Amino acid sequence: MKDWTLIRERYLRDNLPIRLGGVAANLSRIKAFAAHEANREAVASLIDESKFFIEWTAAEAEVHTAAQLVELQIQLARWQYHWTEIWIDPAQRSQLAEQSAVWSKRVLEMSGLLNR
Repeated sequence: MKDWTLIRERYLRDNLPIRLGGVAANLSRIKAFAAHEANREAVASLIDESKFFIEWTAAEAEVHTAAQLVELQIQLARWQYHWTEIWIDPAQRSQLAEQSAVWSKRVLEMSGLLNR
C-alpha cells in the first residue's frame, strides 16, 4: 500500500508546471503500458496516482486549467469504473491508450513546459 501522505508532501514541493508535467508523464506511461496485457496492475496504479495528482494540483491552477483537469479526472474515474471490460478487450484498451496520449499532450501544453 502506498503512503499517499508522503507522496503528496513530495509532489506538492514542485511548482505547478512540474506537477502538470508529472500528470502528463503518467498519461504517457499509461499509453505505453496499455499495449501489453500483462501491465494491467501498473496501468491501474498509474490511473489511481494520476487522480490524486490532479486533486492536489487543480486547486492551484487557473480556472480553465482546473476545469480541464476535472474533466480528465472524470475520464480516469470512468476507466476505473469499467476497468474489467476495458482491460480484457484489446480494442477498448487501445482506445484507452490513445485517449491517454491525447490527454498527455493537452496537459503538457497546459503546463507551459514546452514554452521554456
